[in-house]
Amino acid sequence: MKKYPVFFWSACILLSIFGCVELALYNESVMQILKQTALWQLFQEATPAGMLLPLGISRILMIAICCFLLYLGICKKFEPLLLIPIAIGGVLSNIPGAGLTEEGGLLYILYHTGIENGLFPLLIFMGVGAMIDFSPMLANPKTAFLGGAAQFAIFGTFLGAICLTGIFPDISLSIKQAASIAIIGGADGPTSIFLASRLAPELLGAIAVAAYSYMALVPVIQPPVMRALTTKNERMIQMGQLRPVSKKERILFPILVIILTGLFVPLALPLIGMLMFGNLLKESGVADRLSKTASNELINIVTILLGISVGSKLSADLFLVSKTLVILILGMVAFVVGSASGVLMAKVMNLFLKNKINPLIGSAGVSAIPMAARVSEKLSVEENPDNHLLMHAMGANVSGALGSAIAAGILLALC
Repeated sequence: MKKYPVFFWSACILLSIFGCVELALYNESVMQILKQTALWQLFQEATPAGMLLPLGISRILMIAICCFLLYLGICKKFEPLLLIPIAIGGVLSNIPGAGLTEEGGLLYILYHTGIENGLFPLLIFMGVGAMIDFSPMLANPKTAFLGGAAQFAIFGTFLGAICLTGIFPDISLSIKQAASIAIIGGADGPTSIFLASRLAPELLGAIAVAAYSYMALVPVIQPPVMRALTTKNERMIQMGQLRPVSKKERILFPILVIILTGLFVPLALPLIGMLMFGNLLKESGVADRLSKTASNELINIVTILLGISVGSKLSADLFLVSKTLVILILGMVAFVVGSASGVLMAKVMNLFLKNKINPLIGSAGVSAIPMAARVSEKLSVEENPDNHLLMHAMGANVSGALGSAIAAGILLALC
């Protein structure tokens, strides 16, 4: 018993359960209590059409998947600030009888209050804006083309998903679902959640998990793509120091972006507007209290609520369907193509530029801030310890955040 305490207590629990079942057979009151337990209900629920496994087994499997997400977040430190709340939300949503996802339940209220109407992603964008520095992009505007190139993956995946539905009718993705999946290529979690909540809420859980998982795996996914598309000489290209950006430029930039976005892509204005508003609080220098609140307390609170609300959509009947596999595959393709597009754009630009761009910063055109920029820096230092590209890569990185939000607005307009 002392040597194997886990097995001892497990045996005691099992014997207790069997004892309760035996007692229940002879006592109707105890039987009624037993029927109220989630353990009983797991195997009494009817399985909805289209599910790959019985609902009870699917719920157990989803709880195991959520525990794996907890492992990634806690032990591997993969996006822990979001994976942990999402995983706990997923566990809670797969325990029957608690009523958490039913009307009036906690997860139901959080989801319909903050996700369905887009409130939580927009508040996250405001907090991100209060933390972002657009100076690297303003100092070297050419990097904005790299952020724009990375968005080719979004529209390419959107068209590819529609074509895939035509070739394989069994997949049957609607235009709105194809758009929601394609935005994963921007590597921007809040944007993915915002678009999916508007266009395909039934796919929200799978899309959110895919988006944040691939963002967390940036250091694993991007380096092979970057090395495959560049030569050693290209990876060793050194870029000069960026010019200083005046305070006036930093203040005018968010104001102009809000106005121009509103005039040309109004459907992207909720995301872009909140991002630029948060940035203006920071750059104005006269609203430090608001800026610090947006970038600290507020974004931390909303991150918790956003994560657990998204986790509510990891219910087995919504997640363990055939479309989830399609989402994961198309999302990975979109993310890889987005990383590659920025690198290839840098190589094309070098054909016309006197001062060459190191193609490694092109992969930072996706919106995984600042992880993608750090990967560019790491690979450049590996080739040449004196070649630091972090600030140049940040220029592409922040432009990618703008690009993915604009792409979301365009997709909303198309759908």
